[in-house]
Amino acid sequence: MAPTLPPDRRPVVISGPSGVGKGTLFKLLFERHPDTFTLSVSHTTRGPRPGEKDGVDYHYVTKEAFEELKAKGGFVESAQFGSNFYGTSKATIEEQSAKGKVVVLDIEMEGVKQIQASGFPARYVFIAPPSEEELEKRLRGRGTDKEEDIIKRLAQAKNELAFSKTGVHDKIIVNEDLETAYKELEEFVYAPVA
Repeated sequence: MAPTLPPDRRPVVISGPSGVGKGTLFKLLFERHPDTFTLSVSHTTRGPRPGEKDGVDYHYVTKEAFEELKAKGGFVESAQFGSNFYGTSKATIEEQSAKGKVVVLDIEMEGVKQIQASGFPARYVFIAPPSEEELEKRLRGRGTDKEEDIIKRLAQAKNELAFSKTGVHDKIIVNEDLETAYKELEEFVYAPVA
């Protein structure tokens, strides 16, 4: 069965605080529309973790190769976390789009700002928690983060929620109920071109 492509084929940039359910939502989109969407694979200078594969989880590159690509304007967005660099390559997005896929980017707030400033054509969705208290509950419930990391993530969430109120996103979805939030995401992605 051929994939059902959305009328608007621009990449979909999904952002929102850590723990809000972005990954769960876009994985549902991929499951329910197989062969239609693909997640953008970022470049990074960090080494692969056990079980990670080059070209699947990340494109692993040296700092020199990363800086060279950045200098040539090869990234729609890039950032440094600790001593490692991460970036979303224009060529990666263009290759997947040429294969008939709609590219989904899971990007943090600074990356959204960079992509918008670059003029790269995309659609922007922000996934919000029902409340800051609920977000904290979800982060603590994952049991994967240390207390200081949870505090940092909650502080960053406040910044991201404030940023989402500036009108930069095409759609804000409150993820209170997964199926309701998913339906909103799907309706947005498949909406007719305005």
